[in-house]
Amino acid sequence: MTNFEQWDWDIGRRKVADITSWQERFSYIEEFLPAFDGESVAAIVKNDDMEFTVCCQRAGSDDLETWETGYDKVWSLRYGRDGRLSALVSDTGEWTVCTDGEAWEQGYDFVWNLTLDHDGGNIAVSTQKELAYGAAANDTPWENSYTRLTEMVMAPDGKKIAAVVETVPVLEGEIFKFRRGCYSVAVDGHAWKKNFLNVWTPVFSRDSSSTAATVRISPVEYSVAVEGKTWTNLFSSVWEPLFSPDGLNVTAPVKKDGKWHLARNGEIIWDKGYFQLWRHLYSPEGRRIAAVAAPEFGRWTIAVDNVPWETTFSDYVTSLVFSPDGNRTACVFKDKGKWGVAVDGTAWEERFDMAYHPHFNHDGTAIAVKVEKDGFFHCAVNGRIMGPRYNVMEEPIFSPDGKKILIRGLLRNFYYREVCPIKPGRI
Repeated sequence: MTNFEQWDWDIGRRKVADITSWQERFSYIEEFLPAFDGESVAAIVKNDDMEFTVCCQRAGSDDLETWETGYDKVWSLRYGRDGRLSALVSDTGEWTVCTDGEAWEQGYDFVWNLTLDHDGGNIAVSTQKELAYGAAANDTPWENSYTRLTEMVMAPDGKKIAAVVETVPVLEGEIFKFRRGCYSVAVDGHAWKKNFLNVWTPVFSRDSSSTAATVRISPVEYSVAVEGKTWTNLFSSVWEPLFSPDGLNVTAPVKKDGKWHLARNGEIIWDKGYFQLWRHLYSPEGRRIAAVAAPEFGRWTIAVDNVPWETTFSDYVTSLVFSPDGNRTACVFKDKGKWGVAVDGTAWEERFDMAYHPHFNHDGTAIAVKVEKDGFFHCAVNGRIMGPRYNVMEEPIFSPDGKKILIRGLLRNFYYREVCPIKPGRI
């Protein structure tokens, strides 16, 4: 498990990499990727043999460390929170996963959707081999394969993977076979016993023991299935379901009589009708529920426990988040063409060319957001831009005590890690 306490939280900026030395050595460099702790930077490059590989530079060292093996292609480079580097690689047309230069033994015609668990110790991908689709975790493929597979997800504990699969092969013209149901959810390769017209957005419970998904029962009827068993009530549309943190209930936004509501185990619990309701979220302890909502046509906001904020926005609302204690909510919005951040229904005064996912510190007294303005990236905390601007910046990370913030970014030809103190002020 990632130990944030052991990271360097001394205030100040340290150079991690000089990009000029990379440009002098490699003729081709893709975008740079910093580790979560900011102590190293990696990128996909071409070596002297004009093969693709991965290069890494660590803070305090001038050495550029490349994987020994070159490949036809490398893509989807990812750092795990354990500091390991993983990517999808192709060697003479065969695809697999490579972690820190060590490739999996199993190879496939194609792999995609590289997925790491929270700590980075478990790795999964969707696979295709000889027109059969499946998934593999930690170099172990599913025993069963299918004619189609989409939306692969990993369980929170990293020990299971699920995906939407086609259990009954159907061609484009086989309408009646399709209407009898050809799709289901497979967990570790084993499909639910019941099939549906369509299946979307499989999700796991927090303890990884159960799965649920949005399902289409008929051309005009939708529901949620939990372990293959559908809710009793059907609706004209349904968005992504979620398990409550205790795993006892499943909720989802549902459409009935032309308006959107929130349903729990098939019964409507938010009876106030919305023009749209989606991307709902539980507070960490599970006592509150929030969702992106449109209380009137063309106006967007956040509803918390079925009470919408008074402030609404014209274009878009996304990236809803609860504070760790569950007492506060924040989101990113777009209003009249400009992006901003709103906390508990109050919008920050400043607007940006782009705003990314909000991050609360541990006690909810500070919130940090990566923002773009006038062609540069900044970190905005509690409504104020802090620190210098960067050409490229990653998502900010709070220190364990919530009083500092780690910024990882590219400024001109240097990649830095910078720890800044948080100044008290408006939020």
